[in-house]
Amino acid sequence: MQRVRSNLRKAYEAGRESVRMARTDEPATVDDDEVEYELPAQPATFEHHSTASQDDAEVPHSLRIAAAWSWRLIVVGVVGWVLLRFIGIISIVVVPLAIALLLSALLAPAVGWLSKARLPPSLATFLVLICGLAAVAGTLTLVVTQFVDGLPQLTNKASAGIRQIQDWARTGPLHLSDAQVNQAIDSAQDWINSNTSQLTATGVATAATLFELLTGALLVLFATFFFLRDGRKIWRFLVRLFPVNARWSLSDAGDASWATLGAYVRATVLVAFIDATGIGLALVFLKVPFPFPLAALVFLGAFVPIVGASVSGAVAVLVALVDQGWIAAVIVLGAVILVQQVEGHVLQPLIMGRAVAIHPLVVIIGIASGVVLAGIIGALVAVPLIAVLNTGVRRLARRRPEIPPDAVFVTAGERT
Repeated sequence: MQRVRSNLRKAYEAGRESVRMARTDEPATVDDDEVEYELPAQPATFEHHSTASQDDAEVPHSLRIAAAWSWRLIVVGVVGWVLLRFIGIISIVVVPLAIALLLSALLAPAVGWLSKARLPPSLATFLVLICGLAAVAGTLTLVVTQFVDGLPQLTNKASAGIRQIQDWARTGPLHLSDAQVNQAIDSAQDWINSNTSQLTATGVATAATLFELLTGALLVLFATFFFLRDGRKIWRFLVRLFPVNARWSLSDAGDASWATLGAYVRATVLVAFIDATGIGLALVFLKVPFPFPLAALVFLGAFVPIVGASVSGAVAVLVALVDQGWIAAVIVLGAVILVQQVEGHVLQPLIMGRAVAIHPLVVIIGIASGVVLAGIIGALVAVPLIAVLNTGVRRLARRRPEIPPDAVFVTAGERT
């Protein structure tokens, strides 16, 4: 439209100029009745690089920016919602793959060591996977055996402890009536039941049948094996699906994210082992029943940062309270607090390092969101997912070095 106006204006000016030239050659005789008409001046137009029309230019700049952010956020939110719904539909596949990725990040260094010893990749992966399964199966067998052997005794002591608490509530400084005590017990039981059902809803739904449980376990084994053996080839294949200009950045971000995941998993295992050892020694010293199963529970709970260690430590304190009394429970509580302080102020900064440093508020929000979206599995994978996304996005957002036009793209697995 602007170009058409400009051409018309030029044509009109050229015509007027030719008329003026012709009149200068003629005698200056102008009829009084003859009036010369001119086109009205065209209003000034302003070009805006961020608008498609002049009407958009009338909208304030801040409002246009807000509208642009709004519709983009709406699109991202809709895509995220659809993605979450899709993951929920195929959760029986996504959950085993997530667990397989965590196991692969943990076991990848062992496979690398065996590969350096000139073992074939398949044999090295098979040996590492078998040794890991044997360690997990042996630990679970020992834990279950000790729980089954001592559960009747612990149940009797728990009942006696609950009766003592009820008697103290009636005769102690609270002077509660039987109705008030029973109401408090019912409220606590309802709270535990509601939170337990919310926490384990996804886990129970996923493993509702034996077939689904076996399918998930087999998928974890097969996925872990192939991730360990062919993970680099799979990643190269995925990178080559993207445009050439994006491959370098994507490959670099993927390598950094995988390194972050491996560092997180290995550091978490080490921190969990130290926590379990410290609390387990305190339980053995106080002769609290089930020291090894409780230490194993602390070890597993440490994989859910902040929340998991607190919950597993609280279970150890309750067992000590039921079996040994208040003094032993206070000592175990002190040991749990001491271990958590050492973990938070020494082990986490020293072992995790700055590579996977995440603010505690982000950790809490991520765990809460994971619990709401996917139950126990969501709480387990929330923090490593945040750590991986944090590293990947920061790598993608940084300024990429200039690559010559004739450069040949080489993925991480092809570097020498």
